[in-house]
Amino acid sequence: MGFTYLQKTFSIDDVAGMTEAMHEDGFALVPGVLSPDEVLAARAAIDHLKPFGFDHMGMTEHYKCVFNRDRFFFDLLDRPGVVDLAEATMGEQCHIIGQTAWKSHPGHNGWSPHIDHHLVTVTEDIASDRTKYPIYLCTAHFYLDDLDETLAPTYVIPGSHKSGTNPGWGKDPELTWKGQKLEPVLCQAGDMLFFRSELWHTGSRNTSERVRYLIQNHYSHRTISNRFSPWPFSFNQEFLATANDRQLRLLGKHPEGAYG
Repeated sequence: MGFTYLQKTFSIDDVAGMTEAMHEDGFALVPGVLSPDEVLAARAAIDHLKPFGFDHMGMTEHYKCVFNRDRFFFDLLDRPGVVDLAEATMGEQCHIIGQTAWKSHPGHNGWSPHIDHHLVTVTEDIASDRTKYPIYLCTAHFYLDDLDETLAPTYVIPGSHKSGTNPGWGKDPELTWKGQKLEPVLCQAGDMLFFRSELWHTGSRNTSERVRYLIQNHYSHRTISNRFSPWPFSFNQEFLATANDRQLRLLGKHPEGAYG
């Protein structure tokens, strides 16, 4: 029997459909972006990471700027379809502001409803379903496990980016918007969730006995700076030497503009 998704899903080559979903729902869920072999390779690459700089260890392992540490992560930056969606929503000169990897062990608690970044604020009387806000920041979640409600799935409130407000970080554990509650994004290993920074969402609890693996690509509009750490940041020269033009642009190699 096939897997049943709670949210609408898209084919990775349906850039137009995913783009519309980003404006309407605030996210697009795409099954099967990574193959089973790639999922295994991704998990192995995360297992080989060593803490460095601003990385966090413990029940929740959080590694930053992993594109600089393993070629597998580097080549995930311009994944076909994913980077096309980034460019369709944030412009052809969009780039990454970071790339992170996670291992969430049993007992991990990521429940803290929030948004990632807020740029446009509107009053409640102006906000409406007809409002179409520009997209400046997005995250691609590459899930490396079959997620049920015990293995810390992401929760979202569809359309909540249209609220034009910031609900605050974790202040309301039972956050709702227009009567809608947070709903889990249950998916399979290799699936991807692409969502905008204003979407009301949260991680959740790992009540299983398994470790949840996750990779995040953080894309942004050209005008928003990279968040590469630790400072001063030094690129992996071996990776740069064989990078394609798109990968170099994603790392910040842009043509001259108004400010430099």
